[in-house]
Amino acid sequence: MSWQRLSYAVFIAALLVMVAAVAIRMRSDAPRDAGLVAQLVAPGPLSSAHQSFAGQCTACHTPGKGVETRTCLTCHAGTDFGTKQSTQFHAKATQCTSCHVEHEGERGIIRMDHAALLDMAKWRQPSAGMSTNTRSLTPETALNCASCHAFRDPHQGLFGTDCASCHKTDSWKIANYRHPSVNSTQCAECHKAPPSHFMEHFSMVSQRAAGSKARVDQCYACHATDSFNNIRKRGWYDHH
Repeated sequence: MSWQRLSYAVFIAALLVMVAAVAIRMRSDAPRDAGLVAQLVAPGPLSSAHQSFAGQCTACHTPGKGVETRTCLTCHAGTDFGTKQSTQFHAKATQCTSCHVEHEGERGIIRMDHAALLDMAKWRQPSAGMSTNTRSLTPETALNCASCHAFRDPHQGLFGTDCASCHKTDSWKIANYRHPSVNSTQCAECHKAPPSHFMEHFSMVSQRAAGSKARVDQCYACHATDSFNNIRKRGWYDHH
């Protein structure tokens, strides 16, 4: 190849690099005051929780190693992951980035991947109630839902602990579920009254607000079925 052709090839390559760099910089999610390198390599938007680190790559990334768990713990060491029921499985994790992926905005950092709980490579030991043979199992069959969700059980124990008999891990909504008729009088079979209904508060406030002397188990006399705060003959009422 002649010197002229070589020079021309180098010129074309440099031009293409410059065009690509400008294009990447224009779509970069890095702050405007970030350096050129940060502008060119910013992989995507940070989550709102980490916005204070925008443009400060080394705050999280170790050169040549990426994001290390010890770096995450610089800020999160005091987070109550180990004793809180719904997040206690974090204490057994070996690597934060196995599940939490940054630079995807809000979608990545808070995403709950139940299937990841079955990957033994990510955990020091199985989570509570987890089968040790998980290769052929689904999250619904291998995980003990109540080991994390019992504290916030909206059913208040009425349906037991076999959450997977109705729910899937990708959504709490139950396909094809239909609420009983608005004229049903059997509300107490599924709904438990709140503690305030078993105190003086019920007669002093709740019954007066609803304009009814119904018993605690006669939910239908005061409540509509679309929301507990929709009181019959009164409308929306939220006094808590």
